[in-house]
Amino acid sequence: MATSPRTSHDKEVDEQAGYIELLRGNQNFRRLWAGTLISYLGDWFNTIALYTLVSTLSGSPLALGLVFVIKMLPWAIVAPLAGVIVDRFNRRQLMIGADLARAVVVLGFLLINDAADVPWLYALMTAQVVIGAVFQPAKSSSIPNITTPRELLTANAISSATWSTMLAVGAALGGLATEWLGPSTVFIIDSVTYLVSAVFIYGTRIPQDRVETEKGLVQSAFREIVDGWRHLKRHARVRRIALAKATWAIGGGALVYMLTLIGDEIQPGAVAAGIGVLFMARGIGTGIGPIVTRAIFSDRSNWPTVIGGSIAVCGAFYFGVGLIPWSPTTLGVTAVCVLVVIAHAASASNWVLSTVMLQKRTEDRFRGRVFSTEWLLVMVAESVSIVVASVILELDLLTIRQTVLAFAGLQIASGLAWIPLVAPRERREEAEAAAERSSTTVETAVAE
Repeated sequence: MATSPRTSHDKEVDEQAGYIELLRGNQNFRRLWAGTLISYLGDWFNTIALYTLVSTLSGSPLALGLVFVIKMLPWAIVAPLAGVIVDRFNRRQLMIGADLARAVVVLGFLLINDAADVPWLYALMTAQVVIGAVFQPAKSSSIPNITTPRELLTANAISSATWSTMLAVGAALGGLATEWLGPSTVFIIDSVTYLVSAVFIYGTRIPQDRVETEKGLVQSAFREIVDGWRHLKRHARVRRIALAKATWAIGGGALVYMLTLIGDEIQPGAVAAGIGVLFMARGIGTGIGPIVTRAIFSDRSNWPTVIGGSIAVCGAFYFGVGLIPWSPTTLGVTAVCVLVVIAHAASASNWVLSTVMLQKRTEDRFRGRVFSTEWLLVMVAESVSIVVASVILELDLLTIRQTVLAFAGLQIASGLAWIPLVAPRERREEAEAAAERSSTTVETAVAE
């Protein structure tokens, strides 16, 4: 039986770089990775401390929900401008500046001592998030600039797994540190990690195709933002994938928020420890997901279907969380954690696959704006999801368990809707692109 010729697309999939090979051979990626690893650890220390501090000072589901919203909504508002900045200016210098600025801002949390100070806490969080809104797209946009095509998927898998590992380790250690040392010590640790990150990133070299214009930033920002939106409008294959994470967030934002409330149920009297355990489970899941995805789903033509399926699977396991008892026993805590691990292993598949697809489909000069727009969509979807859930709980319209079941069902429906709406179009366009590549190959061979 004759075999069909191998295409360059097949070759690219088969020749993915190994994890050790990438870290040993690519110094720039190694330094960027090391810097973000350290800052991620501090971020999760900080996050658990903030959740615990607001929960303790206010005792309000809505006040706690606002912590989640403030960690996202300011990001969504400034994301388009951040994308312009990332495309216009040196990404390495932007990341260093963002780390140094955040190192100063988080020390302001040391001044939060009672319920009357919570509005100031929100203001400091807003500043931290706005600065981070520049750092994240700068980092995501830099990875294709410092990796080869065969290293790109591996680099994204490592980056996603690192975020997840630091979530698991940082949440667990942050919960214990907050219980034993207090939030103030945790905030100091977070400040130091930003400084260490800046040192690592200082040693990287990141080439980039920057947008050049004679006008100033303010004069040209609006036009460039519009150009980014037009780029999404013109390129359906980019626009569809830019919606993948936001589709998860419709239900996922509320479900992650409610982990903090479930944490108080499984560890009464030790809020930080309960939250830390569940966020550790979330981190383990999101760490496993990219590794399993890279090993199993090597055929990129299946990725759009996998994305929809992963959203639905995540919702299904959260539905299981809503059905089982939340008892403060070893068995009860373990059961909840196992379901959370599997749920977020599935959601991580969506995350890493959509990120790689978006990186490969977007021109470098538009990449910062496209990623910032993607983040805008994700943050708006998550914010709306969290606000709705926190208002439902604040007004006692549903119990925590009922709200978990409702949003888990919404997420299942979102994932199942994605598959027939997106996957057939992706398969059709991929087949057309393959036919065009084959025709070009034949024409070239005839000409030779």
